Amino acid sequence: MRKLLICLILLLTACGTARAESLVDKDELTVGIRSDLPLISFMRKDGAYDGFDIDVAKDLVSRLGKRIRWLEIKAGDQLTVLTNGRADLVVAHMSVTPERKRVIDFAGPYHVDFQDIAVRPADKGVIRDVRDLEGRRICWVRGTNIAQRIIEERRVKAIAVPAPDYDVCLQMLKDGRIDAISTNSQILAGLLTRPGVDLHLVGATFNEQRTSIGVRKGDVEGCEELNQGITQMYQDGTAHMLLDKWFGRSGIDLSVISVPQFEGCS
Repeated sequence: MRKLLICLILLLTACGTARAESLVDKDELTVGIRSDLPLISFMRKDGAYDGFDIDVAKDLVSRLGKRIRWLEIKAGDQLTVLTNGRADLVVAHMSVTPERKRVIDFAGPYHVDFQDIAVRPADKGVIRDVRDLEGRRICWVRGTNIAQRIIEERRVKAIAVPAPDYDVCLQMLKDGRIDAISTNSQILAGLLTRPGVDLHLVGATFNEQRTSIGVRKGDVEGCEELNQGITQMYQDGTAHMLLDKWFGRSGIDLSVISVPQFEGCS
């Protein structure tokens, strides 16, 4: 009887300390991606996904020896698809914030960028810096934190006008409902490739954007494996090649490309 109790105690202890399922345990990984970001993550005419984020995801998942299943998501779905188990990781040009880190973990960043501002050509000399957004209407894509960073971190009293995606932001800027779009320079560079879009980038470099991969909370092993893959991607020149492929003609400064300082897997 005593031996049976000891065995039961040991079994219960082992179950209590068993680690949660990690993305490294799977042969196929479900990757949450966007399809509305030109140059970054979009759908081609043939129905295939393409862009910088897509290439990064393909490269990293291949380094892990896994297959990919794509899961198309909207701007506000990044956290939900991880917390409800629909995705194993999210590669959707998502920046790290303290609020998001309370819900999910981050691998990377796989790129460090900065915010810029896009305005109508007529406002080229009027809005030149983030301070010039005081009292002006800026687009806030639901699920992103860009507008809040301007208002709260920079203490610029801009007026955030909500929109479901950046295509709506472009239309609102065109018809005068907003005065500017601010997000990281890579996204803006992509928006400028839209047919018929005539915008001016003011070149205001502010608010570092640590573009990272979302993983489920507590998946330390998966996070560490992705970080190893990101390191290799920079060391063997793949990161430089992909950045040049997608943004080499955009005017973004790609003169210094090095392994970003990781968030750390906790």
